[in-house]
Amino acid sequence: MERHEIEIFLALAEELHFARTAQRLRISPGRVSQTIKALERRIGGALFERSSRHVALTPVGRQLCADLAPAYRRMQQAIAHAMAASEEVSGALRVGFTAPWSGRLLVQAADAFSRRYPRCAVELQGATYNAVFDALREKEVDLVIAEPPVEGPGVTVGPVVFSEPRALLVPASHSLAARETVSLEDFAHLPLITATGVSQAWREAHFPRRTPQGRCIEHGPAAADWEGVLSLVGAGRGATIASLRAEQYHGRPDIVYVPLSDAPPIDYALMWRDGGMAPGLRAFVQTVVELAPQPLGPPS
Repeated sequence: MERHEIEIFLALAEELHFARTAQRLRISPGRVSQTIKALERRIGGALFERSSRHVALTPVGRQLCADLAPAYRRMQQAIAHAMAASEEVSGALRVGFTAPWSGRLLVQAADAFSRRYPRCAVELQGATYNAVFDALREKEVDLVIAEPPVEGPGVTVGPVVFSEPRALLVPASHSLAARETVSLEDFAHLPLITATGVSQAWREAHFPRRTPQGRCIEHGPAAADWEGVLSLVGAGRGATIASLRAEQYHGRPDIVYVPLSDAPPIDYALMWRDGGMAPGLRAFVQTVVELAPQPLGPPS
């Protein structure tokens, strides 16, 4: 297999969507389709099940992905290490993050990176969602881990390094707090509380206006930061959406985190400024990818 065939196959196996795969790889959807068809002819069997609304790996596709993904990552690592070795990696890398569980991964990556490149220091910086992208665009940080999508120019969205299940955060006194799970339709039961200043694209992706069945979702008050959002939820002013893991870091007696049974997970991706990557940044990105808690291929 050619390298571009491997890249297209693994990207489609992760995205399970031809248009998103094409956008991610900056090629046409037709080229994605033609490449996959050529691979299927060569292998002698279908790699993906396709319909107008659904793309899924076949058993043959899952096996190929399981065999290819580790080898491809090792190839990427070898190339990254060779490129880093050929150029001096020194100075400081400033890395921002929006969630404490992202910070934990970055600490591990910084330790591994420092052992490989002792002349390059990694400085970590926690920030709110809005502030971290301002810092990236203003060159106050070189890399961030944050939740897509990103609105506006100047930012490259790199690989998703892990995903977290979503939860609906409700007041402890609300009837939904007694449920084991809730669904997207339950968003119609109480107002959604959001953060101020987030982009329209991010708001639409994480705080919809209608349920899948078309019921209206009221948007309630907003707060300038996460603690303000939690205070509004705890006071019974509405609900909000967050990673289920946030309960481990932001648990409160007046709020219950109820898992969402039918919502996609929240992705956390590496992002950097457009215009190329310095050797140290490239090497650190690869280190984070190596240590990511889940593979970059499709979930099992």
